[in-house]
Amino acid sequence: CLRWMVLVYTLHIPILYHIFLSMKQLSRIIAGLPIFPLTFPITYFTVNIVPITSKTDLEGDYTTVKKIASFTIDHIKLEPGVYVSRKDTVGSSVITTFDLRMTNPNEEPVMNTAEMHTIEHLAATYLRNHETYADQTIYFGPMGCRTGFYLLLAGDYTSADIVPLVTSMFEFIRSFHDEVPGASAKDCGNYLDMNLGMANYLAKKYLENTLYNIDEKHLIYPV
Repeated sequence: CLRWMVLVYTLHIPILYHIFLSMKQLSRIIAGLPIFPLTFPITYFTVNIVPITSKTDLEGDYTTVKKIASFTIDHIKLEPGVYVSRKDTVGSSVITTFDLRMTNPNEEPVMNTAEMHTIEHLAATYLRNHETYADQTIYFGPMGCRTGFYLLLAGDYTSADIVPLVTSMFEFIRSFHDEVPGASAKDCGNYLDMNLGMANYLAKKYLENTLYNIDEKHLIYPV
């Protein structure tokens, strides 16, 4: 049995140490702790962040690294709403990315992954079966910060253009009480991470607090 384990971190710029320890038993790391089984590898590492400032730091001809568009929005002023995040041209087509912001960033709790996962499944199902927007739907998915979702549509749209679509979609989610589409081991890579009740609640909250009485302030990003 191993009684003590000493991890030595050697700091250098830049160094990333990965120490993988896989044992059947790891006992008494600190004197007095009971033996417990270890069934998964433990990874220890250090990360040194080095600013990227020259073209030699990145592959390609880069002289500076710019913030992406979404990081330039003032999230202190941002409130729940429906916003145009960006527009991109692909060939002769315009793709509009919408920011469907459901919670107040840094002011209220973020959504948990289970309810976001459920909303994703239901919204994607609704959009892909929509009579008008099925062929325009490029993508619907969660934000990494868990305060909302991104919707990508083929076409040049304003936020006001899609309020009816977003409203009807969240009414569908609010009132959905059947088996969540795609919530099976065969169809989804994490099908147990679902919470339909919370998805219903969050859709209702977004409708009543934002969508039903949305004004221009909540259709255009704050400056």
